Amino acid sequence: MKTRVLIFALLFTGIVSYAQQDAQFTQYMYNTININPAYAGSRGALSIFALHRTQWVGLDGAPVTNAVSVNTPFNESNLGLGVSIINDKIGPTHENTLAADLSYTIPTSETFKLSFGIKATANLFSLDVNKLNPVDDDPSLHDYNNKLSPNIGAGIYYHSDKAYLGLSVPNFIETNRYDDNEVAIFKEKINYYLIAGYVFDLNYFTKFKPTILTKMVEGAPLQVDVSGNFMFNDKFVVGVAYRWSAALSAMVGFQVSDALYIGYGYDRETTRLDNYNSGSHEIFLRYEIFKKNNRIITPRFF
Repeated sequence: MKTRVLIFALLFTGIVSYAQQDAQFTQYMYNTININPAYAGSRGALSIFALHRTQWVGLDGAPVTNAVSVNTPFNESNLGLGVSIINDKIGPTHENTLAADLSYTIPTSETFKLSFGIKATANLFSLDVNKLNPVDDDPSLHDYNNKLSPNIGAGIYYHSDKAYLGLSVPNFIETNRYDDNEVAIFKEKINYYLIAGYVFDLNYFTKFKPTILTKMVEGAPLQVDVSGNFMFNDKFVVGVAYRWSAALSAMVGFQVSDALYIGYGYDRETTRLDNYNSGSHEIFLRYEIFKKNNRIITPRFF
């Protein structure tokens, strides 16, 4: 039987795994490819995305996430392709996830399309035992260095230039990262996502888009993110977001050119955790290479 000391040393990691599971993003409306493979190619351009998130600044062992993705339509077909990499650090754990996405899109009307997608992922999980400082060393913990776990997911995405609705499960396979007598201390659970948004043209210069992201995980409270963003003159974006019973966020963005968009988000906890950190910061860049016919894509929120 493994020692109780080691179990409690990993308990923090276990709590985080149940509370957060997949990497968390405030500006999810720009980063849909990471949770829904059907999004691949939906922008009609080769879209390159990079994000850095530092969560709960000042709290030792808090999550730090880096994400990079590329997605594009495939020639003139209805197929879309995507590749993404997520690096996530939480306490003594370190995860690298590589994902490949394939989507197929069916036009349902003059304005709307329905896309289906599948996602294949490979996760490399590492545990730094030096950060645990256990009283009695457990040799089995040294086996958790770049431990590979494959997975598969799927999603659907109904969308136009002004609206979208998506349902997805990025990972269907539950994975036990660490077991003690068949009790999972760190377990990757199935995450269910429902995402939706709509763009209102308030006037010639101003657009408004409310969005919602609902995330369901067994053993954790329902997570609901609600946001509202204003876009002015198709260039400048400002908005706020609220993560139910968790955090309040402010977001800004700027369309630097037809190809380049940059965004920043700041979260402030609404729980007692706010007493132990100075907030969370998130910055991203999106660069798009247009199709061969040089068709300009109208700046969008998503």
